Amino acid sequence: MNVNTSFPIDTETTVRRSAVVEWLRKRRWFLLFVIGPTILAAAYYGLIAADIYISESRFVIKSPDQKKSQISALANLVQTTGMSGGQEQTNEVLTFVRSRDALKALEQYPGVRSKFATDQADFLSRFPKTFSNDSFESLFKYYGDMVDARFDTEAGTATIMARAYNPQDAYAINLRLLELSEELVNRLNARAQAKGIAEAQKQVELAAERAKVARLALTRYRNAQAIIDPGQQAGGVLEISNGMVAQRAALQAQLDLMQRVAPSNPSIPALRNQINAITVQINSQDSRIVGTDSGIASKMGGYDNLLVEQEFATASMNAANAALVQARAEAQRQQFYLERVVDPNMPDMPLLPKRLLSVLVVFAAALCLFFIAWMFTVGVLEHAPEE
Repeated sequence: MNVNTSFPIDTETTVRRSAVVEWLRKRRWFLLFVIGPTILAAAYYGLIAADIYISESRFVIKSPDQKKSQISALANLVQTTGMSGGQEQTNEVLTFVRSRDALKALEQYPGVRSKFATDQADFLSRFPKTFSNDSFESLFKYYGDMVDARFDTEAGTATIMARAYNPQDAYAINLRLLELSEELVNRLNARAQAKGIAEAQKQVELAAERAKVARLALTRYRNAQAIIDPGQQAGGVLEISNGMVAQRAALQAQLDLMQRVAPSNPSIPALRNQINAITVQINSQDSRIVGTDSGIASKMGGYDNLLVEQEFATASMNAANAALVQARAEAQRQQFYLERVVDPNMPDMPLLPKRLLSVLVVFAAALCLFFIAWMFTVGVLEHAPEE
């Protein structure tokens, strides 16, 4: 007699399927929000994501050795705590590399828009991205993700990293950015030199005008006061007056002697008249220097002020001319220059995307979000009022 054994087998299969379905039903949210995104990420990074090549270059901004002026210890302290001139130039260059002006130059050469929109990139990575357009602002945002420029404080060098979907494009973009950086440093040098010369020339013109005004004022004062040099003229008058004082003293001695020896000498009146005449002349000479508003002493104050102004203006003009000569000499040598530490490299293998790491990151992020949502749901259900 034949016994039908298919029924127990079908029952066992049905039970197993029901168990699997129940297991999947209980874990449907975990599968949907954790396993699903992980599988999609693995499919994208494993089968679809395009290789990204990175070209790197490093440079520093240096200035030639210059003779430093003597400054105080406090100024030295302040200077050492500040930012060096080369680092300031480096920051300006890095800002330019990240700017729209650099992107405009890259659009002209080497045609960066077409390099970012190449067919070698996958549909999620190439420009323009999903939910984006082909505008310049969208390209600039995309450019910020593909080009990185930063300053390495530990090494003291600036780094430019250019990403592209083939080695040649990454190398071309990095090389062009480095060339643009060198051109920017040269322009900054030229601008600073032209500004320094223009400022020095302006100071020379102002000093020359001041010296001219001072000379004209001194000339007008001399003509108005009828005097050339109050000091020399006063010295001449004093010399004449001192000579007459000595002559009067000699005549007075002679008169005194004659009055004692021969009081009736007929020359005595003549000596007295001569002494009186000399005294009048002495008083007249003294009045030319002091004692009146038209005296030489009253004119010396204004003359000295104008003379000091003329001397100071002349000294300022000489200093301004020396500064102009120095500015022109410094303009002939480069103040700052870009020195390449590492030239752009031609990458021989893609460094991005990090496929396994990216899948693990997606899985970890989805898992964290799932547990957060699960704990929130459990908390809400525990505190829900019972019906």
